[in-house]
Amino acid sequence: MGRLPVPHLLANPAVAEMLTRAVESGVTRAEAHQLMAECGTDLLVAAAGRIRDRARPGAVTYSRKVFINLVNLCRDTCTYCTYKKEPGDQMLSMMDPAQVLAIAEAGKKFRCTEALFVTGERPEQKYEQAGAWLRSLGHSSTVDYIREMSELVLEKTGLLPHTNAGSLTKKEMVMLKDTNVSLGVMLETSSERLMGKGMPHEDAPSKNPKVRIKTLESAGELGIPMTTGLLVGIGETPEELVDSLLVIRQLLEKYGHIQEVIMQNFAPKPETGMARFPPASSEYFLRAVAMARIIMPGTNVQVPPNLNPDAFGRYIDAGINDWGGISPVTIDHVNPEFPWPSIESVQKVTEGRRRRLRARLPLYPEFLKGGFITSERLLQQIGLIADSSGLVREDYIND
Repeated sequence: MGRLPVPHLLANPAVAEMLTRAVESGVTRAEAHQLMAECGTDLLVAAAGRIRDRARPGAVTYSRKVFINLVNLCRDTCTYCTYKKEPGDQMLSMMDPAQVLAIAEAGKKFRCTEALFVTGERPEQKYEQAGAWLRSLGHSSTVDYIREMSELVLEKTGLLPHTNAGSLTKKEMVMLKDTNVSLGVMLETSSERLMGKGMPHEDAPSKNPKVRIKTLESAGELGIPMTTGLLVGIGETPEELVDSLLVIRQLLEKYGHIQEVIMQNFAPKPETGMARFPPASSEYFLRAVAMARIIMPGTNVQVPPNLNPDAFGRYIDAGINDWGGISPVTIDHVNPEFPWPSIESVQKVTEGRRRRLRARLPLYPEFLKGGFITSERLLQQIGLIADSSGLVREDYIND
């Protein structure tokens, strides 16, 4: 599962000219591959920053959230994952409605606006314990239970649900559309090679790129705002990384529903199959972030600050305009080894890069337009906490 090194290269005149065109008018597939392979990192980062300043000149945003770890049993096994738990594990989470509501209510006190529902992939298909738990709550599937909990949280607290439950069918997304302002599924990679024997996704059928892309396509057909992104450094080649970004761009161009591209750097975790696999190098990841902006000039590009606690400011230079969800209440259950920095420290770093920090909803402002949200109760709640720009009212946060 080796990763090709990316040397610090100086751009030749032809590549420099290509980079100039990229800033002005975007890149083709061939140009994207050549820039990733041949352009110097400093030039690549500077170009990405210029593109961001032109296309997304406003504040750098974040979503103030609670992380609701509904159930962390999962039918998949990814060799880098510590989120998945087995029956009997002391960290197993199978939350009842009272537990869900308690977290949401705590979030409301801290002026959170997002209720992030995260689950393992269809645990009821592998674990009888999960099926019995769902039946005891009156449900036959995890998605049906998410629908009920989304209703509960929205009604009782006003927090806006956003669900990341892995690959979903069109019917399942319809079930969630009335209560979730957006949904999420990480593509991670478009490389089917990483499904092979001894590779990270060998025992994770839902991580098949075809399955993930189908979920994203179905969401586009339904007009549901989607969050997606890549996990960088899990064994993909630079060429495969660029191709993965181009797959997302194609979906964005076809449906217009990709609201955000998250770039996450792989970090090895103890007691996993990839515990001794090298982390994504800082330069390789920086180049990947810059390429995301160059390939998709106008979209929202995010890097979670907790995964790079000592250096996350550099990603503003590389073209990001969002930090993702930050919680003053709950941990990052997917990456518990990496606590979120305080919002105050993120603000300090952001302002140090001469950008304002603003809280957003789990729905970006541009997606309030164009008919993406049709649920009257969602629109009503958004109206209570959003300002005229579509971001969270500053007096709401500071009240």
